[in-house]
Amino acid sequence: MFRLAHISDVHLSPLPKPSFSELASKRMIGFLNWQRARRKAHSGNTLPSLIADLKDKLPDHLVITGDLVNIALDQEFKDASLFLQSLGTPSDISIICGNHDAYVPGALARAIEFWQPWMAGDDQPLGSTNDYPVMRRLEDVALISCNSAEATLPFMATGYFRQQQADKLAQLLDEADRQNLCRVVMIHHPPIKGSTLFHKRLIGTDRFQQVIRDKGAELVLHGHTHLATRHQIIGPTGAVPVVSVPAASNGYGGKRPAARYNIFEISRKAGTWTICMEEHGITDSTGKISLIAKHTLA
Repeated sequence: MFRLAHISDVHLSPLPKPSFSELASKRMIGFLNWQRARRKAHSGNTLPSLIADLKDKLPDHLVITGDLVNIALDQEFKDASLFLQSLGTPSDISIICGNHDAYVPGALARAIEFWQPWMAGDDQPLGSTNDYPVMRRLEDVALISCNSAEATLPFMATGYFRQQQADKLAQLLDEADRQNLCRVVMIHHPPIKGSTLFHKRLIGTDRFQQVIRDKGAELVLHGHTHLATRHQIIGPTGAVPVVSVPAASNGYGGKRPAARYNIFEISRKAGTWTICMEEHGITDSTGKISLIAKHTLA
């Protein structure tokens, strides 16, 4: 059995002090939003408590589906690198970027520069977003990372899944299927229509879903919404679960659910993949991490 942990939307705090030149962009909006509301939601001891509880569960691998930072300052990328090092080695952790990691033009390239060891595929350096998707083999699991993060205009947080990625994703899903691997796909934006606001949607949802319908997968993981949701896409052999998790740093009592992590227990019985999911997180003002629910996804 392989135990895969999932967190998302870390939004590390405190936010480093930006320079005037750094704020001469879309970052000004994000900075004001942080000062007005996000600082209260994502600060405090929530993230350290969640990570400590997660580490106690000894998962085989941890995936993070984007938004490690807030307004893509260079110091934020450096701080996030230290955070990743504190979690474990790159062989233990896989990450993708979210819209906040690609907040302004050039930010995504800087994120890849700082975080490449946790982002690259097997024997496949990650030079730019043109290399996506990439695949890592983790025992009997194929972890396939897509990228939906691009710099957008002010007040927009859309993601993009273009044809080049769709073609390569189809190839990797076929390759993993030939190797009899459990195929887990990561993408930051939800590949489900209506699951988020219009200005935060994934452009290319139909394209992504068509690949899954044609090639199949065993599990799709995303973030972005800060919600605990379970949807599905019908693949060639049945329903493919699509799962999101609340923000890993979100405190109790806000507009969104408090921080959670999910653990997926993946095993193969009689040639069929079985995936059982556990939700762990904060349910009251004490901040204690508890087991919230268990589900059988496949």
